[in-house]
Amino acid sequence: MDNLTRAEAAHRLLEAYTTREPIDPLTSTYDGMELADSYAIQLLQMHELVSGGRTVKGHKVGLTSVAMQRLLGVTEPDYGHLLDDFFYLEHLPIPADRFVQPRIEPEVAFVLKKPLQGPGVTVHEAIAAIDFVLPALEIVDSRIKDWKIGLLDTIADNASSGAVVLGSTPTALADVDLRLGGAILHRNGQIAGTGAGGAVLGSPINSLVWLANTVGARGIVLEAGHVVLPGAVCAMVPIAAGDSFTATFAGLGSVTARFV
Repeated sequence: MDNLTRAEAAHRLLEAYTTREPIDPLTSTYDGMELADSYAIQLLQMHELVSGGRTVKGHKVGLTSVAMQRLLGVTEPDYGHLLDDFFYLEHLPIPADRFVQPRIEPEVAFVLKKPLQGPGVTVHEAIAAIDFVLPALEIVDSRIKDWKIGLLDTIADNASSGAVVLGSTPTALADVDLRLGGAILHRNGQIAGTGAGGAVLGSPINSLVWLANTVGARGIVLEAGHVVLPGAVCAMVPIAAGDSFTATFAGLGSVTARFV
């Protein structure tokens, strides 16, 4: 894809944020689309949004489970950006009509106390950069019709990012085993999903290392104070207005999101 075509694809995705009307998969619209094109399209959107006054507050990692990687025929995750207006307070109402076709996933969230800049970041360096851990719910959303996404489509669409709800009880990393800690997702009081941190690349820490090194190779630094969502511990669940979701994590507490 040339730069003009990339810009056109980025504009179509940005327009879908505004109109709430999903578009056809980019891969079916633009022949010869490649991985570099997808990340370039994502960054074009971020540059446009930041130029308009938005702020990057962190990153998310997607496709961290073996099942999702097999489904899309890939062998590594992807990443997207978290913007300032993606963050909602727990228990307070979230307008469901802000999104196009939202779904929700329970995750742990890392808050960084110092920057991480790859490539070359190691596990112990990633651990040393974490200030604390929070329970979180990620609202994933797709601007692609009917979630008919492949790897290239979801990367271009900011890794299907939508919003984030963080819990308000911080936990030191040393006080919890993120690999073995289980999680239960309730939807309107009924169990909607279960999982454990080991579903995220074997450990959510591995996801943070991958992210730091992958974005570092593109000149991006994970900044102090930023939030990193390393990946879902169970499958995503559709959202409808009136739904209430609570994710409860062993050793981390719980977080609740309400949609109106």
